[in-house]
Amino acid sequence: MGSENNYVSDELLGTFLPIVVYWVYSGLYLILGDMDNYRLHSKKDEDEKNLVSKKEVVKGVLLQQVVQAAVATLLFAVTGNDSESDGDQHASIFVLGRQFFVAMVMLDTWQYFMHRNMHQNKFLYKHIHAQHHRLIVPYAFGALYNHPLEGLILDTIGGALAFLVSGMSPRTSIFFFSFATIKTVDDHCGLWLPGNLFHIFFKNNSAYHDIHHQLYGTKFNYSQPFFVTWDRILGTYMPYELERRQGGGFEAKPVKDCKEH
Repeated sequence: MGSENNYVSDELLGTFLPIVVYWVYSGLYLILGDMDNYRLHSKKDEDEKNLVSKKEVVKGVLLQQVVQAAVATLLFAVTGNDSESDGDQHASIFVLGRQFFVAMVMLDTWQYFMHRNMHQNKFLYKHIHAQHHRLIVPYAFGALYNHPLEGLILDTIGGALAFLVSGMSPRTSIFFFSFATIKTVDDHCGLWLPGNLFHIFFKNNSAYHDIHHQLYGTKFNYSQPFFVTWDRILGTYMPYELERRQGGGFEAKPVKDCKEH
């Protein structure tokens, strides 16, 4: 009986494991070092062009994660209890795959339109979204560096909607949000690594998002974190090509001439 009462609930794991995954995965990039031959920007650019210190970035991310954990706790409390996750053991791969896909589409749709609006609304950009763009040269643990209100609207509420619309259980959400977290960190890692599966299976990747962080790309490539579908449909897709940079690494250059925009 005692052992049955000492297990960690799916709700608890679903709340805190994605946060742990965020720091572990971004920490792996720190352990890898500068990786000059695979960087999308030089280390010098990262140190000189970014407009916020790494200490402030860590504080900002931790604040967002506190809010994220609070909302997740509330969401799980309102939507059910851990025993409902037992049904996952009998759910087919098809059902779980459908839930994952629906959640991905829902999260992409929400984030595309909210993200685009924060660029097109000058007030929202100046007072909220501009904080994220202080990182002109993105790096892994800065992926969730946002204004607290943006973190709540884009990531936390978007995640809650993906959870509710897909019908996934707390147990399934552990895997989905851990995967989404890894994908988001990878998109901001600032590296183009050979054999990276996210680069192979997703058009929306570190180079694609790096274009958006540059001055010429702020009106393009709003899609995040999985697909590029809404950018393609609504004319905000900016293709790029990778070129070897003199001195090592790569540079993502837009194929589309955006000066006329």
